[in-house]
Amino acid sequence: MTLQLLGIDFTSAPTRRKPITVARGTLVGQRLAVQRIDRLHDHAAFETLLREPGPWLGGFDFPFGLPREFVDSLALGSDAESVMSAIRQRCAGRMALRALVDTWGNGRPAGQRLIHRRTDRAAAVSSTSPLQTRYVPVGFMYYEGMSRLLGSGAHLPGLREGDADRVALEAYPGRLAFELIGRRSYKNGDDDERLIARKDVLHALALGPRRLGLRVALRAAQHDEILADAQGDLIDALLCLVQAAWASTRPDWGVPRDVDAVEGWIVGE
Repeated sequence: MTLQLLGIDFTSAPTRRKPITVARGTLVGQRLAVQRIDRLHDHAAFETLLREPGPWLGGFDFPFGLPREFVDSLALGSDAESVMSAIRQRCAGRMALRALVDTWGNGRPAGQRLIHRRTDRAAAVSSTSPLQTRYVPVGFMYYEGMSRLLGSGAHLPGLREGDADRVALEAYPGRLAFELIGRRSYKNGDDDERLIARKDVLHALALGPRRLGLRVALRAAQHDEILADAQGDLIDALLCLVQAAWASTRPDWGVPRDVDAVEGWIVGE
């Protein structure tokens, strides 16, 4: 049975204007064919996605773990599932999580409040701290996304055993984008520079980045739709899809040997 590949650009508060974006595809040889891009307007639709029968492998753009120093200092647990359970018990909602993080951080020296996981800095470009609940609210994405992912019973390699036909990995589109176009900005704007950057990302994916060993096949309408999305949600979902496709070719999905069961790991670490 063909493995369905998913790339999920997540938001902690999905709406029709800002949905969770899901790119779907299949890998045959070195050709990653993008089948379609779905938009999920609420968390119920996301939960339905997670329960879809496999086999599927998804790259999810939200953190699967929290910094170990934060977790250990608050005695939240020793693995991904126990940490999320403790967070949910202590924090009835997203604002309660923000308060917990703020209280912890306010007792620390400046510059050591929004700390990172090891995996956040395992590549040339760093991902945002999972403790960040403002600006880019990655902490809220962890709170809403990881709790539902754990509740779905999916398999999280290196973190939690689950249904082997439904495999979820943490992806980070910015890491792959950096590999393709450097530090150029490609989203959150409809200016010419960002448009050209998105075009260059799509061109590079079509040619096939040498390290990944695969090339992306988009229909003309898909290409134009992704290019026209100034916010970059579509291209981020596509980049997550590519990361999932690459992981599907690696032994054990590319899980690092020394993965931290509290912090998690990002595809390509």
